[in-house]
Amino acid sequence: MSEEPRRRRAPAMSPEDRREAIVQATLPLVVKAGANVTTSQIAAAAGIAEGTVFRVFKDKAELLDACIQRALHSDEEVARLEAIPADVPLEERLTSGVATFSGYLDRMWGVIGALRESGYQPRDEDHKKHKGPPIGMQQLSEAVAGLFGEEELRVSPDLAARMLLGAVFTNRMGSGFGQTTAEPATIVDLFLHGALKGETDE
Repeated sequence: MSEEPRRRRAPAMSPEDRREAIVQATLPLVVKAGANVTTSQIAAAAGIAEGTVFRVFKDKAELLDACIQRALHSDEEVARLEAIPADVPLEERLTSGVATFSGYLDRMWGVIGALRESGYQPRDEDHKKHKGPPIGMQQLSEAVAGLFGEEELRVSPDLAARMLLGAVFTNRMGSGFGQTTAEPATIVDLFLHGALKGETDE
């Protein structure tokens, strides 16, 4: 009778991968419970023992600060925008940019808003010292500027991107006041063609 082959243990995660896995498991819990999420809930969501959380993070506050920093990152969104082919029509390129930026704002505000509502104050010194828009938002603005490609513009691509994303920012803020928000294509149409009816409009 042959012996059953031994199961190979999955390779251990690197400290960086373990940290990222815990943060990713924590983010949706933070959106629901803010700073009131418990480390036992986090461990269950990450599929690890609760003690492992404290081997990676010295306390829950450090983990929550890591969640804030992760929510501010825009690497995935920037890569998505940079992958849009240059031969796609400008309005489609910009509509993708607006939709992507809107998703970034929703994700960022979902995490930071839930923590703020639960009374949490970030203690991360880098977060407190940084002035101006989050770096992730700046990177997204640069990526949207790149979507204009070789189009002839009345202003610089950087300014055009900032003005467009300013409209997106205001649009998303309106949802918090119970206002109807415009779809990405509508924002782009208004940005490129204005609010006045043209001769071809019905």
